[in-house]
Amino acid sequence: MSAISILADNIKHLRMKDPTMTQQKFANQLSDTYRVAITRDSYARYELGKVNVPMDVLVALSRFYNISTDLLLTVDLRKYKLEEMLNLPDNRILLPIKTDSLGENKIEIVPYKASMGYLTGYSDPEYIESLQTMSLPFLHNGKYRAFPVEGDSMPPYQDGTYVIGQYVESIAGIKTGKTHILITRSGFTFKEVESINDDSITVKSKNLFYESYEIPFADIWEVWQYAGSFSPKEQEIIDYTNEDIKGMLLRLMEEIKDLKNKLN
Repeated sequence: MSAISILADNIKHLRMKDPTMTQQKFANQLSDTYRVAITRDSYARYELGKVNVPMDVLVALSRFYNISTDLLLTVDLRKYKLEEMLNLPDNRILLPIKTDSLGENKIEIVPYKASMGYLTGYSDPEYIESLQTMSLPFLHNGKYRAFPVEGDSMPPYQDGTYVIGQYVESIAGIKTGKTHILITRSGFTFKEVESINDDSITVKSKNLFYESYEIPFADIWEVWQYAGSFSPKEQEIIDYTNEDIKGMLLRLMEEIKDLKNKLN
């Protein structure tokens, strides 16, 4: 959908939340309150997506509904409850907290192969909606997302592990001494926050081989505080049946027996 079409659907949807708000009444109210030149006929064309909405009218619509112009132009608001949407800096949004049939939070999983795509799609509701989800019974309050870990700077977490983060709404919510997933201009950073400075934060690794370093606030796009982890490799071990384990032990015993015979 084009931005004009999305805007048209949004302003019609928002206006019709009040059954008494006719196009004429709304045009008059917008004109009187924000001193913009708008008639009932011109407003009707905006709702039909027939013409571009002038900038002063777009700003007036944004102020009237207390919704950013970015949301009005890019997100189909009919799909979401505004009161459940999390507002982010720079007029971005994080999708509403979703739950499964048992009431557990749905946690979006950012896959390894698509991790770099997150840097361009993290503010795109359709991209986030396309991610697979999981639920964990001990995570209830807040918004969570799972990110892949790479490298050896944060033992015991190795390649193949996913760390789950709880969304932190502002720099003030970052806690020193706690581990965070930081989404920056250059990618994902999974580190412990050592200190919060005037215009940056200092992070450190648990692997002492790596030195601490600073990340400017301007380079930080999202912050998620560590809330747990899981590994597909661990799941493979859990999924073994008793028969699988019994078979492995028998084979191991046979191998040990063969080795002893060769040594004798």
